[in-house]
Amino acid sequence: MSRSKVTIVGAGNVGATCAHWIASRELADVVLVDVVEGLPQGKALDLLESSPVMKFDLNITGSNNYEATANSDVVIITAGVPRKKDPVTGQFPSRDELVKTNQKIVGEVTRQVAKFSPNAILIIVSNPLDAMCHVALRESGFPAERVIGQAGALDTARYKTFIAQELGVSVRDVHGIVLGGHGDTMVPLPRHTSIAGIPVRELMAEDKLQKIIDRTRNGGGEIVKLIGVSAWYAPAAGSVEMVEAILRDQKRVIPSAVLLNGEYGYKDLFIGVPAILGAKGVERVIEMQLNDEEKGMLEVSAKAVRDVVSILGY
Repeated sequence: MSRSKVTIVGAGNVGATCAHWIASRELADVVLVDVVEGLPQGKALDLLESSPVMKFDLNITGSNNYEATANSDVVIITAGVPRKKDPVTGQFPSRDELVKTNQKIVGEVTRQVAKFSPNAILIIVSNPLDAMCHVALRESGFPAERVIGQAGALDTARYKTFIAQELGVSVRDVHGIVLGGHGDTMVPLPRHTSIAGIPVRELMAEDKLQKIIDRTRNGGGEIVKLIGVSAWYAPAAGSVEMVEAILRDQKRVIPSAVLLNGEYGYKDLFIGVPAILGAKGVERVIEMQLNDEEKGMLEVSAKAVRDVVSILGY
């Protein structure tokens, strides 16, 4: 049986780390693509040369063109301008400021990917995440179940990390979910958060829980302030969790940015919700019963997503 094939567009920190995690789990052959000559080839070769030590048998290649990506099963799109500090002003751009630049980049990438891999499932990582999902859907012409945004997996991982740190428990026993857009208005759900089935509010004071929620919402910015660029280990890990669910048809319930069609009261809008991911991509959206406070937070988040999407001009 032939191995699966995953293309990663963008051989920067996130893209190269996705390749690393995929190789470590021996999930698929990998093609790294980037516009910078030598960059994807060099990173692919370096990773490939680790295979005798790490004991994985995969083909890992790098390219500056899309012919090498033909017939990919999954394509992870990380290309775009990242959030980074302006060397003159010292200011960080908002996600909104990235929209027009990344719309052009992601649009061109998506057209190339769709041309060579018309049956692929797209996982979008480029920011602003929710808006770039709309770009990928439009430019690919793919059905909505094959265009998925990676946001909730990352945001939920941060949320669980902070809870585990605060309580001194294993991250494996922390269960929770974060909904909404990928940004400062995301919606962590403490009512649906538990530690080995024990409600989190039985183990943690409300003020500490709220501080964790705030830290989760600003998790990306915290990394940017510390090192001057966007995070890459956790975003890549979240992306590869989704890749594994798709390639191995695991039917995993992973919070993902998906195009809603009436669920949660929204239509034609990519927003983070729990989705079952399998061989077909998004196989089902799970509609949770939210209380009025949670619905209100989700509406704030949805409005923020709509405001960014409106900049696209679609």
